[in-house]
Amino acid sequence: MDTIGDDGGTVVVGFDGSRHAEAAVRWAIAEGGRRGAAVRVVVAHEPPDAWMTTYGYPLIADSGELRAAVEETARERVEEVRAALGDADRAVPVTVVAITGPAAHVLTQEAQGAAVLVVGHRGRGGLRSALLGSVGLSAVLHAPCPVTVVPAAPVPHEEATEDDLAFLAGPLPAGPLA
Repeated sequence: MDTIGDDGGTVVVGFDGSRHAEAAVRWAIAEGGRRGAAVRVVVAHEPPDAWMTTYGYPLIADSGELRAAVEETARERVEEVRAALGDADRAVPVTVVAITGPAAHVLTQEAQGAAVLVVGHRGRGGLRSALLGSVGLSAVLHAPCPVTVVPAAPVPHEEATEDDLAFLAGPLPAGPLA
């Protein structure tokens, strides 16, 4: 992947590995091509404070090593997405970074000076809503630049996962009686 300059024309896109995030990356790359801008794929990484080992002693997570592993995994996934694109889109410079912190905060900070912030319609949150996810909502409310929310492409019913089908069952109960 190519490096990018800090020219204020960068397209920043949040990536969590979901199909919604992959759709956002595809859209961001196409937008980068239209604008003649580089794309910065941002993965927000929140490591656990400690893990218990087999012997009951906590193993303190090394944030640097975990962050590097998350970044490498994301880079591989983004390259898979790019491989399916046309020549013009594959020519758009793309950088992948993993930054430690809550996704909404990380994306808002990374969007400083960006031309546009791109997020997927829904992520991996526990609330399976047909509406905007919590990170997307936070981006729309707090980003210092325009925000584009990209829906994932529809999935044929026979290929759908439990996540995809969760919102097809009907409205999501909300309010004091839910």
